[in-house]
Amino acid sequence: MERELSLEFVRVTEAAALASGRLMGRGDKEAADQAAVDAMRSVFDTVSIDGTVVIGEGEMDEAPMLYIGERVGSGTEPCVDIAVDPLEGTNLVAKGLPNALSVVAIANRGCFLHAPDVYMDKIAVGPGARGCVALDAPVAENLGQVAEALKKDVADVTAIVLDRERHQHIIEETRKAGARVKLISDGDVSAAIAAALENTGVDILFGIGGAPEGVIAAAAIKILGGEMQARLAPEDEEDLERIRELGIADHDKLLLLEDLVRGEDIFFAATGITDGDMLSGVRYRGRTAETHSLIMRGITGTIRNVYATHTLDKKPRFISDPPACRRPR
Repeated sequence: MERELSLEFVRVTEAAALASGRLMGRGDKEAADQAAVDAMRSVFDTVSIDGTVVIGEGEMDEAPMLYIGERVGSGTEPCVDIAVDPLEGTNLVAKGLPNALSVVAIANRGCFLHAPDVYMDKIAVGPGARGCVALDAPVAENLGQVAEALKKDVADVTAIVLDRERHQHIIEETRKAGARVKLISDGDVSAAIAAALENTGVDILFGIGGAPEGVIAAAAIKILGGEMQARLAPEDEEDLERIRELGIADHDKLLLLEDLVRGEDIFFAATGITDGDMLSGVRYRGRTAETHSLIMRGITGTIRNVYATHTLDKKPRFISDPPACRRPR
């Protein structure tokens, strides 16, 4: 893929962030998500790619747009697979909480694991601790290895974990080991990436989250030079059937980064919707708005911060005036 596409992918996440950000704190996660989906889908059609959504809003009969298998883009080469989460953290936007993002990952055809919509157990670290952790190792052992690799005391290591009952043993073992715990209510894509980025205050991600989100996060972690290990965590026979339908023979297989995202020709883009560990949220200033995005390219390992000012009167109406905010002009 040509490097010029990087700005096009940022335009996609910016549009979703601008549209959904107007609904921050309004308590309506469905409306915020729909605004992000509508905006992202519309801008995708202006991008010069022949794209297929492999991780999206759900199956064709569940999602009207950005459904799995949907074709997006102008229809011209390159032929790519696309993993999207137009609004990662719907509850975060609805409640006005930190770390809501709009994210996309793009790779050549066939390079993403076609992850079913089931749970996935994950561990992730940045490049400084690559090769030092194992999903099946005890929590304390992983924390000790990370501390040694990063040349810090275990007491100064911070683990980020979704605040769920299923993670109570991880939280207790982390505290018992003497490390710090950062609990989050939602948003394990941003949490995994924070563990792989420097200067976020997070050193390691533990726990079970969504499998589709795991693949999206893996794209960013691979570009950043970090490490992620994962395993599908089906809850019932219905989950197992979903896994089998996607041709995954061994649901218990340990998945490494190369299993989740193959190759190096990958792009990852994210735009902040609410303020977070790595990105600022959307700022609205009268008829302009400011966004903060990341764009990463796998082939070169380049990571760019993109700060943009948008003139809202020159944007399509679905961005400048989301449904809940429209007023006569």
